[in-house]
Amino acid sequence: MRPFCGNALTTLPADVIFLGAAAVLFLSGVLDEKAALAGFSNSGMVTVAVLYIVVAGLQQTGALQWVSQQVLGMPKTPSRALVRLMLPVMGASAFLNNTPVVAMFIPVVNDWCRKLRFSPSKLMIPLSYAAIFGGLFSLIGTSTNLVVNGLLIDATGNSGLKMFDIAWVGLPCGLLGFLFLFVVQPWLLPDRQAALSDTDDLREYTVEMRVIPDSPLVGKTVEKAGLRHLPNLYLAEIRRGPQVLRAVGPQEVLQSDDQLLFVGVVDSILDLQRIRGLQPATDQVTKLNGSPAERSLIEAVVSNTCPLVGQTVREGKFRTQYNAVVVAAARNGDRLTGKIGDIRLRAGDTLLLEASSDFVNERRISRDFYLVSSVPDSEPMRHGRSPIALSLTIAMVLLAALGWLSMLQAAVLAAVGMLLLGCCSPAQAMRSIDWSVLMVIGAALALGQALDSSGAAETLATKVISIAGNNPWLALAAVYAVTTVLTEIITNNAAAALIFPIAFSLATQLGVSHIPFVISIMVGASASFATPIGYQTNLMVCGPGGLQVL
Repeated sequence: MRPFCGNALTTLPADVIFLGAAAVLFLSGVLDEKAALAGFSNSGMVTVAVLYIVVAGLQQTGALQWVSQQVLGMPKTPSRALVRLMLPVMGASAFLNNTPVVAMFIPVVNDWCRKLRFSPSKLMIPLSYAAIFGGLFSLIGTSTNLVVNGLLIDATGNSGLKMFDIAWVGLPCGLLGFLFLFVVQPWLLPDRQAALSDTDDLREYTVEMRVIPDSPLVGKTVEKAGLRHLPNLYLAEIRRGPQVLRAVGPQEVLQSDDQLLFVGVVDSILDLQRIRGLQPATDQVTKLNGSPAERSLIEAVVSNTCPLVGQTVREGKFRTQYNAVVVAAARNGDRLTGKIGDIRLRAGDTLLLEASSDFVNERRISRDFYLVSSVPDSEPMRHGRSPIALSLTIAMVLLAALGWLSMLQAAVLAAVGMLLLGCCSPAQAMRSIDWSVLMVIGAALALGQALDSSGAAETLATKVISIAGNNPWLALAAVYAVTTVLTEIITNNAAAALIFPIAFSLATQLGVSHIPFVISIMVGASASFATPIGYQTNLMVCGPGGLQVL
């Protein structure tokens, strides 16, 4: 088992390679215009795109953070993390479509890995594989199982397979796959480190947060509240009325209106902003003009000509002057103490501001600041909308699982609900879509269509299976082998649909039951681990995991 994304012989990204290959096939006449573009209107590809919007709503409301805390926990080693991740994903994928399961877990795993200080490349492949394993546990685990069962019903006229008929084969396969990954992950899964390490010189901000009165953090220890595991962040002190607690221990119990003074980097401060029940200690944020949904965090470096130099943030009336609130401050590696409003500004200080997006355009050429830049993905969280986001997602899953709507229809309904009910903004929804993944999926489907329409796939399948002769066991092995190979190059549903009539005819000629052949096609078409084309969840984890072919 090796990482499967990118290309071993070139530095070109995967989307360029796949689009280039599809273009060559189109220009050479192998694909006509309709076939070349069909992949970009494929329901599977569009479903992935829509699911990114659903996930954006879950992210912006903090619902995914709840999933991370409740389901994944804080394991100490990559092996334990693999167990905590794969088992629930396998269980969910047995009854839910694999694509939304992986789509919802990708941002969770990314955030989880950053907190645990593990490389995402260690867990992204197991995430995709766990979804594939889980799909082998039931008839509704993957669309491939349903496609093959539909072909079986058409061919025999009977009721087809029962819900867990495939589990007699799929469950042992999934458990063996899980055990294999658990044993070999230290050696075979790549360890791609982030560009910055813990030893790099990082700008340390001082930020003050308040535990609001109805916060779910009240009564929890610092560790249970998740405030001990944010990377490159240090809880310097707690102010509780007139009392100041320094050298805060992990078992310190949080109380209502506690003022928490943190020192850390921008990413971890963003994590603080996303925790339900914490908000900036200053009340100036509530006095800003404009909707909170239109604000973001902005970094600005104070110039020597700024009129507020030498004054404290409070004395200079920073909010009134700039319609922005200072939520954190950094000074040349020095650790600032005291409340944010009492910090006396100096030239060169870096301020983290909450302001509208117009602030960047208005102050970019201002003499008051040397540098002004937005912090990506720093819009305020919409915690009040989290029940709505979770309800929409559960409704999406149930409607698709019960067959009342197709997966695409259910996903569109949830995505529209996320936008109309304020779980995320249209701009956030568009930014959440990974366009490179969609380009690869569309182009990969075109490549599979070329293999199918040209007859190359059928010729390969027929010749390989004919080698088995009249031996049922060899024939069964040949059906599985050729299904697996074709799945890696023309997608799972296409491979299953191509092999089924050949395998069914072969079983009839040999005078043996066709059920083992049907099950082998289901497993062979679903268990796609070697290439990104074989299964779209493989494609989805490529970018977040930083994976390449070795």
